[in-house]
Amino acid sequence: MGQQIYHPFQSFKFGNRNCFLTGQALTSEEERVQVFPQWLMSLYELEDKPFKMLDESMATYKDIKIPCAAAVNDEYLEPLENKIAAAFESGYDAVKELDDQLLFQWAAKMLYGLIFNEVQGGIKLQHSKGEEFNISQSIIHKFDNLHLMLQSLNLPLVFEDFKPYSIFLFKVDNNPLEFGYRDEINTLTFSLRIRDFGLVMCLQDNGANYSYHREMYDKIKNEVLHPIQFEEFCGRVFYSAYLFNRLPEYNVLEANDEIYIEAMPLRGTSSKPLFDTWLNKIYGQVLESFWKNWGFLLLEIIKNPEQPMSFLFNPDGSYINASTIELSR
Repeated sequence: MGQQIYHPFQSFKFGNRNCFLTGQALTSEEERVQVFPQWLMSLYELEDKPFKMLDESMATYKDIKIPCAAAVNDEYLEPLENKIAAAFESGYDAVKELDDQLLFQWAAKMLYGLIFNEVQGGIKLQHSKGEEFNISQSIIHKFDNLHLMLQSLNLPLVFEDFKPYSIFLFKVDNNPLEFGYRDEINTLTFSLRIRDFGLVMCLQDNGANYSYHREMYDKIKNEVLHPIQFEEFCGRVFYSAYLFNRLPEYNVLEANDEIYIEAMPLRGTSSKPLFDTWLNKIYGQVLESFWKNWGFLLLEIIKNPEQPMSFLFNPDGSYINASTIELSR
């Protein structure tokens, strides 16, 4: 094979001298790309807006960059950005027509870019204190697998009869000027609400969260949601991603100039369910955060602990039509 799989977490190469995707040496530390693409930042005037990192430090969107070989950017990243930008510009119908692997690659590049910056910052901070950088093996395992899957951009990677991700897409009656972005790096979960659509993804669950929410998703996926309904569904997915208690494992096999990725069964030898027990009080706390724009407090949300407040479903389980919801956007 020509190109080989790159494993940055084996050698902890998180300087600015190697391409984040391929590991190849760069000619200059200036060879970098934006984590949040320029077209998206321009659309919502994000360049100078603050972005809080995990260590509570603040950066601006335009400050968050990753080292990337110019040829890699030209051949792989730019064509991907152009496809995504064109679809996002058109809106929901065009996004729905996209191959969902492209959406996965696009979101994975952003999330991995943030991870790269977080790890880089953590290494610098620990070294400045004369300490070794520590990160849990399970988190390294998860991040390394995400990076492996991201290399489907530049390597002939084949996912054998599985998708490493869950994707949920909705048409949403958004304020066209609003940029709704959220991520949770530990669970590799991501949501975006812009234009006339909302997208929520779990990037390393082999479709488990899709299965978990499938019945509910099937009921509402063809509806036009109010933003608070979309955020409610996001809250459910972010919480279930937190409850997901497996660490996916993969077999990697190279044959006939292709790299085959085979997912090991999630159940493995454990008799435990794939998800820990859903607790409405914790879910209510998640929902309070997702509904911050509308000012709902935890006590209101879990007034009935057995049936938290919902803008998606009536107590009898029937769908609440978005047109009947009277809230300011």
